[in-house]
Amino acid sequence: MPHRLAILDDYQDVAHGYADWAALEAEGVKVSTFREPFASQDALVSALAGSTIAIAMRERTAFPREVFEKLPALELLVTTGMANASIDLAAAADHGVTVCGTPGSPAAAPELTWALLLAIARHLPAEEASLRAGSWQKTVGVELAGKTLGVVGLGKIGRRIAGYGQAFGMDVVAWSQNLTAEAAAEAGVRLVSKEELFRASDIATLHLRLSPRSENTVGEQELRLLGPEGILVNTARGPLVDQEALVRALNEGWIRGAALDVFDQEPLQAGHPLLAAPNTVLSPHLGYVTQESYRQFYGGAFEDVTAWLAGSPIRTITP
Repeated sequence: MPHRLAILDDYQDVAHGYADWAALEAEGVKVSTFREPFASQDALVSALAGSTIAIAMRERTAFPREVFEKLPALELLVTTGMANASIDLAAAADHGVTVCGTPGSPAAAPELTWALLLAIARHLPAEEASLRAGSWQKTVGVELAGKTLGVVGLGKIGRRIAGYGQAFGMDVVAWSQNLTAEAAAEAGVRLVSKEELFRASDIATLHLRLSPRSENTVGEQELRLLGPEGILVNTARGPLVDQEALVRALNEGWIRGAALDVFDQEPLQAGHPLLAAPNTVLSPHLGYVTQESYRQFYGGAFEDVTAWLAGSPIRTITP
């Protein structure tokens, strides 16, 4: 039986421009692309029925145990990047599904983070809209130099953000549950407590991996500590923040504003309260959406598939 390959969640219809999928089709692999998010788990299972290979774009589509149980034909699941919290790796192993990852861009997410940070500090979306409507200089922004930047999570992305902050003349502090003073010092920043970070920061930016331990890292207490002059930036994962508390914080003025690239449920639905909240800069999870990143994601996925078809899987991810 020929293999059937499903490329999932290609929202922008770009997957075929970043890898030679036609070469696989020439070898008898039937390639299908799905552009829209699946409305339900049943819709996903129906779409993948009979597929032996699936390529998941980041965490757009979840693969819990129930999905693997309903997809007996699935043999290879490729995720872009080398970690995907939406895939139950133990369940994949139990059902004989090989899971592989891909390289990714180290610069894409940090650069988007800094773009959002600058945009909200200087009210760029509001000022552009005002300019296009015929007005001139409606807001007063704030400078970054001399301000305190709080980095929550000092991993690969957090370290880059700390460096950006230092380049802009900011005092940078950091916190995470496992961060040590030595690791912080190596990055040229000061380790502080979580409470101190939110109390001292003019801007707090989140760069943690989502897990049961990190969910709701930022809630009402942290937002009130950040205060009416504070800004929250989140380009990591939506559930790191208590979304209901954030909406209240914005509407009631607990904080100056928020710049967000990630949300509890994606795509963000029409009528979501964050869309109407004041003093926000919102983007549709663009952190990894760059030409360079897609070349690595889709190109790496193509390599994973061809290696697996040849009997020598690469970049395997195990529980």
